[in-house]
Amino acid sequence: MPAPISSIRNLGPAMQAAFARAGINSAEELRALGTDAAYAKLLQSGHRPHFIGYYVIEMGLQGRPWNDCKGAEKTALRKRFDALKRVNKPSHDTEIERLLDQIGVRNPAG
Repeated sequence: MPAPISSIRNLGPAMQAAFARAGINSAEELRALGTDAAYAKLLQSGHRPHFIGYYVIEMGLQGRPWNDCKGAEKTALRKRFDALKRVNKPSHDTEIERLLDQIGVRNPAG
């Protein structure tokens, strides 16, 4: 039987539910995808980007405490996170978001 995502260090029921919405249903699937591909799926499913959530996943997949990410490692992860945000938009916008885009109110870079 596949292990639940919540069996990975730092990842609880909320992240498990978010990953399920993105089509990732087990710890094995998450490990196989890795942080960047899995987080891209989260973003594409409409999950709001959050840097701490991103590096919590990275630390969890390494078996490390979430607050172990510091210094140059954290800076490098921030660059990866920012790049993911730029290229992975939700696959669906709400009607109000589409209208805001049409009149140029939202920042297309997100």
